[in-house]
Amino acid sequence: MTDKKEHSELEIEKTIVETTHKVEDFYHKNKKQITYALIALVIIIGGYVSYTKLYVEPMEAEAQKEIFRAQQLFEMDSFNLALKGNDKFKGFEDIAHEYGASKVGNLAHYYAGICLLRTGKFQEAIDQLEDFKSDNKLVAPLAAGAIGDAYVELNDLDKGVKYYMKAAKMSKNKLTSPIFYKKAGQIFEEKKEFGDAVDAYTIIKKDFSESQEAGDIDKYIARATAAKESK
Repeated sequence: MTDKKEHSELEIEKTIVETTHKVEDFYHKNKKQITYALIALVIIIGGYVSYTKLYVEPMEAEAQKEIFRAQQLFEMDSFNLALKGNDKFKGFEDIAHEYGASKVGNLAHYYAGICLLRTGKFQEAIDQLEDFKSDNKLVAPLAAGAIGDAYVELNDLDKGVKYYMKAAKMSKNKLTSPIFYKKAGQIFEEKKEFGDAVDAYTIIKKDFSESQEAGDIDKYIARATAAKESK
């Protein structure tokens, strides 16, 4: 028993030694490349910290000041002025362009997209909204849904309903999901895809029964079901 134990321990020690030698051998053969990689990693980390402290944070603060007046005008439905600005303040378009690396610059893409949507410039609205990046459970679906609105206005119903469904599924919340499932259902009906319309409306009835959209959803289900059965 003791011999077996000693033999086992010797095998383990042998494996450790061999592995160590392999690692050392690998290091010596690739010493230059490993050193360069470590130096590069330090530079990247240091560069990122410097970039954040010396560039991004000051940009963020400046962009925050710039966007304040445009947001006020947006809330007053002065969409053209909020979008373009004037000689006294920058509008969302300029803020998005000049401060794109900041969070505020990113948000300006969203605001600019909505302004363009509200003023009938649908393709430009899509371009701005696609540049907006967010994982916020409320704002991200609203942006995707607004892209859907723009495509529907351009009479591209396929892309419109695609974005409505994307917006509906992005976060299962009772504020945005039922809105976009209902919009999707209506476009499915317009496209004569009544089965998909029934499915979209039924999700509202089943999963969002307390939402405003669920109040009259039975009539939508009945209408789409009848159309489906009559095809």
